[in-house]
Amino acid sequence: MTTLAPPPGQESARRSHRAGPPADGGLNSRARRLFTGPEDDPRWARPALWGILLLATALYAWNLTSITGNTFYDAAVYSGTKSWKAFFFGALDSGSFITVDKPPFALWVMGLSARVFGYGTWQLMLPMVAAGTGSVALLYRQVKRDFGAVAGTISAVVLTLTPITVAITRDTNPDPILVLLMMLGAAALMKAVRNGKLMPLVWSAVAIGFAFNTKMMQAYVVLPAFFLVYLWATNVSLGKRIRNLAVATVALVVSSAWWMVIVDLIPASSRPYIGGSTDNTVWDLVIGYNGFGRIFGASSSVGSQGNGASFGGSSGLYRMFNEIMGGQISWLIPFAAIALVGGLVLRGRAPRTDAKRAALMLWGGWFVLHFLTFSLAEGTFHPYYVTAMAPGIAALAGAGGVLLYRAFREGSAAKWAWVLPAAIAASSVWAVVLLQRVSGSGTVYTVAEIVVAVAGVASVLGLLVGRFTKRHRLMGFAALAAVVALLAGPAAYSVSAATSSTNGTNPTAGPSTGGGMGGGGGGMGGAPSGTKSGTKPSGSAPSGTRPSGTGSAPSSSSNSSTSSESGSESGTQQAGGGGGMGGGTQVSSEMIAYLKKHQDGATWLLAVSTDQTASSIILESGQPVISMGGWSGSDNAMTLAKLKSLVKSGKLHYIIVSSDGGQGTNSAIATWVKAHGTAVKSSAYSSSSTSSSSSTSSGLYRLDASDVS
Repeated sequence: MTTLAPPPGQESARRSHRAGPPADGGLNSRARRLFTGPEDDPRWARPALWGILLLATALYAWNLTSITGNTFYDAAVYSGTKSWKAFFFGALDSGSFITVDKPPFALWVMGLSARVFGYGTWQLMLPMVAAGTGSVALLYRQVKRDFGAVAGTISAVVLTLTPITVAITRDTNPDPILVLLMMLGAAALMKAVRNGKLMPLVWSAVAIGFAFNTKMMQAYVVLPAFFLVYLWATNVSLGKRIRNLAVATVALVVSSAWWMVIVDLIPASSRPYIGGSTDNTVWDLVIGYNGFGRIFGASSSVGSQGNGASFGGSSGLYRMFNEIMGGQISWLIPFAAIALVGGLVLRGRAPRTDAKRAALMLWGGWFVLHFLTFSLAEGTFHPYYVTAMAPGIAALAGAGGVLLYRAFREGSAAKWAWVLPAAIAASSVWAVVLLQRVSGSGTVYTVAEIVVAVAGVASVLGLLVGRFTKRHRLMGFAALAAVVALLAGPAAYSVSAATSSTNGTNPTAGPSTGGGMGGGGGGMGGAPSGTKSGTKPSGSAPSGTRPSGTGSAPSSSSNSSTSSESGSESGTQQAGGGGGMGGGTQVSSEMIAYLKKHQDGATWLLAVSTDQTASSIILESGQPVISMGGWSGSDNAMTLAKLKSLVKSGKLHYIIVSSDGGQGTNSAIATWVKAHGTAVKSSAYSSSSTSSSSSTSSGLYRLDASDVS
């Protein structure tokens, strides 16, 4: 075992050398080493890192202006560029009627980019690409510090080529920002573990707090691992560890809750309705829709809004390996699991404060906690959520793989002759299974399957022969073959994600594997039946606006459709779709032009049922649009009293209701609108209307102050 780690004196000397200043202390030397790396690094290490970062940037930004993104968040970012109030609250519309169903930090990041460079596709995508590439660089640095350049390089390549990470980084969902913040928290935590100081631990808590304000409770998945690693491995007294954790917990609470507390203290009449909540509070959103509702679904006793469709298949320990999820994330799960166990065993006799074991505990906890959370969650679940698990898998593949290789090469045959080859064989076989599922989907997958099979066999045989004949060079080539075998499949999926159009609301990578409710991914011919499948085209900025910059703004000039988190609908994009408010009527470009012409000074152009419809109209018209029912149409954002007040004050003139009425509060609104409003005939805005389409079936009604008694 002692052959696997340098003596304490050598280790401290090497770290001291790395931390020291350049030999000449000059600025030019520092700049040069930015590209060449520290003197004690292998010559290939820093060029390899730059190559990986270039690859990551290319995958995430390829044909960037054609990326469609998520219309829902795009509209909120656009609204935030028109109103600082909408910006702060994360409102869907610039009139700040309702917020999106997430906290606004990711919207702030994209919104600041859009305010600086102008609103457009590349301006919104720039922070996402930077976050994705930054996560790769940060993981390399963390793994390399404890396990060396080879481990860091492998980890960086694995994260870069994780298919679902490529897919979601090419989107405007908040997950890339979430992952980067969580990794910053991990980096600060490990610094605190090494030096025992309080402030790095506090900064770790602050980073997770900002992650909470990006996607709420998902940011806390890693916290048990963070607490355990610090409490176990930090080289200070137990009392000081407990005290530091208590202080960091306060920092975590403050950095997490400040926005929520401010918003909930503001009177409801002075702020937007909190989308996704049941009682118009952020707290309900935290514990319900974005908290227990995601874990327990409809069975949750709080936040029933959280129950929704699973776009990643049924919950259970097999979920990460099913036909929907398998190709997105599971390629190296067998290898990572074996590497985690093997690595912990190898470091079993090390001191309590051993940095390598602490790192294995961190990344192993990251991986296991995410795996269990995502596998067992019974609420709304999208495949792209699991991008948060990718850093754990990648770190274990690099760090654990290097530990297993060194043990295999130097340890006793009785203990280690089988572990590394077994891990490679398990993941290679699983990769072949995954590629068999998409057999016939394209030449690239067939080639990948052949590469996996040949390289996997060559690697296992080469390792065994090299080990028992003591040919270290042969073992080295076999290890390289293993890297090729384990990354061929993910690489094929990742290239597909980078070069094919994806569903902006539910992005996935690779070809369709059928079944489930997963939306269209790269290379998919369409979403499974029962979901909305399209993507919104990229075009010019919303008409009526003057965004700065030269990028193309995401547009919804056609009635494109998106998949819903809270359910599924088929057919074309509807102007509403829930509970009788706006369901069943298409909002055409001609209707939008008519509404803008007759807006008559109203704050909002139109009121429709759901966020999906409202966001599309916002992006096409450049005007605020009310979503009365939130994402699924079930939010209680609009009441009859509120509607009357808006109409009475001249802030809203037009509303769409369906012809079939509705239920509950929506039914009351629909009944009142039909009784007091003036129906707008299709012929008023559609030049192609026939006599039959000139009826009042459009569902569009005009309301004025005189209509309110």
